[in-house]
Amino acid sequence: MEGFLQRHASRIRGSLAGFDRVWFGGVLRSISSVPGLDWFMGNQRVGFKDFRWFVEKFSAGIKKRAQQIAQRAGRPLQFVPSGKASKEALVRKLLEEKPVKEGLIGVLSWVEACKTFTVRRDREKRQLRLVPRAATCRHLYFYFLDRDFGRMHIRLQSWLPLSMPACVNGREWLARQMRRERIAFPQKDNCFTQVADVPRAQALMDRLVTLPWAELLNRWAQAVNPRLAAGARPRLRSYYWTVRQGEYATDVMFRNAEALAEVYPALCRHALEQFPSPQVLRFLGRRPNTRFNGEVCSTHERRIEGVCVKHRVEENSIKMYDKQGSVLRVETTLNNPSRFRVYRGVRRKGRKVKGWYPLRKGIVDLRRRVELSRSANARYLSALAVVGESRPVHRLLDSVSEPVKTPRRYRPLRPISRQESCLFAAVLRGEFHLQGVRNRDLRATLSPSVDNDPAQRRQAAAHATRQLRLLRAHGLIYRVGRTYYYRPTQKGQLVMNAALKFRQTDLALLAA
Repeated sequence: MEGFLQRHASRIRGSLAGFDRVWFGGVLRSISSVPGLDWFMGNQRVGFKDFRWFVEKFSAGIKKRAQQIAQRAGRPLQFVPSGKASKEALVRKLLEEKPVKEGLIGVLSWVEACKTFTVRRDREKRQLRLVPRAATCRHLYFYFLDRDFGRMHIRLQSWLPLSMPACVNGREWLARQMRRERIAFPQKDNCFTQVADVPRAQALMDRLVTLPWAELLNRWAQAVNPRLAAGARPRLRSYYWTVRQGEYATDVMFRNAEALAEVYPALCRHALEQFPSPQVLRFLGRRPNTRFNGEVCSTHERRIEGVCVKHRVEENSIKMYDKQGSVLRVETTLNNPSRFRVYRGVRRKGRKVKGWYPLRKGIVDLRRRVELSRSANARYLSALAVVGESRPVHRLLDSVSEPVKTPRRYRPLRPISRQESCLFAAVLRGEFHLQGVRNRDLRATLSPSVDNDPAQRRQAAAHATRQLRLLRAHGLIYRVGRTYYYRPTQKGQLVMNAALKFRQTDLALLAA
């Protein structure tokens, strides 16, 4: 990522990374499954024949509580009959008609699809039983103007199992923190086009991950769900909170819209033409091997926010678009975190062990989610660092076309020759972008047919060693400390990509 920022330093004001919108999902695990709800009803001494009466009583209490909250705050509770209406537009209208500085903005009542339970007759066993089903019920949207998070909302399902998503905006939280710190910034929609003190703003943004999220979310839930209160009968346990969707964005703030417009078309073209599936997999920390049988696709579309290039690997994605004209945003969204790993403790055969296990949706793994998303954005921008080079190509290639002494003499490179091009393409392959390339990787790529003969394998390994030393002497790669991996340097990215691009350029374009 530093290579991209250095390349466009004259055009850039700074960069800021952090959560954009975060959707949390709250689940009452004690009643969210058939066995749990069955036990709960037995504990309340409610038979299956009284299930509907029992659920309607629950739902009436939820709706009554919503009316009390709205009346106490002097705000409206509005039923929206059409599912096509815009919630954001309705909330803006409520704020225009009855402004509020802090607290409840209003409650919107909406009929939407939901997952719930019902009672069915089991003809074979001649008894009633609980079964899950898809249905529609009323959802209550509580919109708040929070002191720390600004405009946010909580959605409460009025029918069992009372699921509760909550949505907060990380950029709005940062804006309020910067105002308290007296850091000047202009804000447009959901991004900052300029920040007076970028390092301090980034330090504030990093604090968002360390907030006591469980405590905050439980407090918001208790405010709208009467069944969580201390004296409620029956009283339910607290919600289990997960991250349904976390949009982690890295914003590169250009000086003006013209500065971004000069390079953005080339960035889009490079992302679509030069990022094959193996490289897209590596951006999102996946290995391109035979075990992967999912789908990788890249799309280009024009949105309200700007022109968007989106790469999707199964359920997860990374995208780039120009926001508000002067902000280049790279955003990673992890919808299925189990595709990734986290180092954590588990219980196996009655013993506690630690190792790399699938990343969980729970907020306990929020820091690891941030680490993965930030790394994905950084790898993406690093791969785009080769775009926008204004120097003639010969200045890049001439620097490696002379012999070097370090202290021994190494031959000059022939950047556009067939042998050198194969070497460059092997080093820049997408599967080596995340961790680096080793001697065995280079040997397997350049000489895949010699593994069966030990003598030829040793000869190929020695040749790969000489090739790596040659690239290292010319400053195109460097060795990762305490490993056998090599990665391209910034110079190496420029030289090798330029040589490959020049070799693949059509003669008609050069003659035009």
